[in-house]
Amino acid sequence: MGSFRPRIRGVRDGLEPTGTAARILDVAERLVQSRGFNGFSYADVASELGVTKASLHYHFPGKAELGEALIDRYARRFGEALEGIDAECADPRQKLDRYAQLYALVLKDQRMCLCGMLAADYATLPTAMRQAVVRFFDENQAWLQKVLEEGQEQGTLHYESSAAGEAQLIIGALEGAMLVARPYGDTDRFEATARRLLATLSA
Repeated sequence: MGSFRPRIRGVRDGLEPTGTAARILDVAERLVQSRGFNGFSYADVASELGVTKASLHYHFPGKAELGEALIDRYARRFGEALEGIDAECADPRQKLDRYAQLYALVLKDQRMCLCGMLAADYATLPTAMRQAVVRFFDENQAWLQKVLEEGQEQGTLHYESSAAGEAQLIIGALEGAMLVARPYGDTDRFEATARRLLATLSA
């Protein structure tokens, strides 16, 4: 059963937000990735953009709607990145390397995975945002599971558990590696963990 979703100005279903709505999302996304969803307010976003809070409410009626739009855009872009990997790489091992690089690039920008940060605030999130966060991880797991199955069929990847279980392990390990590397400001720490993780899958 789908939930009611209010129309947000500057955001059309299935399309990238434009204009002021996009600028609001850009600032809010950076704040969530660095502070968490509960670590910023509309006042923070308005101050950075030099607009009034009323202007923000014009585009996003409340913080819950803003949060949904953030996840929608992030998940859409992440999905497009995965499609790009599929189009450019035939080797499942290379696909997994490229997947880990998506996380590394975010960390190099001194940010965390948006949905990883939201997962930390999960208990306080509105229901629709909770569902969107879970959906993001489910979609990532499904993509990884497909890649792992391809690798096993080709004889290039090896794992003892199920592909679904291994996909869960990869997501959890990469998200956790980002979290641990963050206080050190050391992307090499993350990348070393990712390399060791993926090396265990080589047949």
